[in-house]
Amino acid sequence: MSVWTMVGGPVFWVLALLGAASVFVFFSRLLNLRRAQIEYRDFVQGVANVLGQGNPQEALDLCDDEPAPVARVVAEAIRHRDSSARVLRESVDAAGRAEVARLERRLALLAIIAQAAPLLGLLGTVLGMARVLLAVNTEAPVSRAVLMGGVMQSLVAAAAGLVVAISVQVMYGLLHVRLERIVVDLEAAASAILAQLSTRRGGEAAA
Repeated sequence: MSVWTMVGGPVFWVLALLGAASVFVFFSRLLNLRRAQIEYRDFVQGVANVLGQGNPQEALDLCDDEPAPVARVVAEAIRHRDSSARVLRESVDAAGRAEVARLERRLALLAIIAQAAPLLGLLGTVLGMARVLLAVNTEAPVSRAVLMGGVMQSLVAAAAGLVVAISVQVMYGLLHVRLERIVVDLEAAASAILAQLSTRRGGEAAA
């Protein structure tokens, strides 16, 4: 067993578990967000072309075949294409919010870990110093090994807390940046399909 784990105390193990959980969450969400991002312009244009040919079911099939959030928002717009403009907009907005909530899943866990890790490190520091004070109060003379053990526990716990907090904060930031790009694409795709449906309605009304 490494000296760092021996002297880190129980708090070290808690931080190690939190760090491992954070890495798992990061890579799982990163993979999910990569799958969620597509070229929405080409997709919306393709769907609009199919709708222009009078094949709404084929357009829905295109959306069902694409697992990205943009496709589900576009599909919601197609399903409500004959509703009023207000109902159509509300349906698309609700679908967009649901997709964003799905994409944000577990990101809050990373934020919580990033905030809690330094506090856990501080707790480990306090426990290490308490170990030293207890040894001074109960043992005479106090061995150097006991004193160094308590001090090392304090330092290792504090360092582990900072390492986990900094690493998780970086992970959260990377995921949040990617998420923001997808949200922007969702909003743009929603506006694009609403514009296409509006134009199609105008053409049908004129005809």
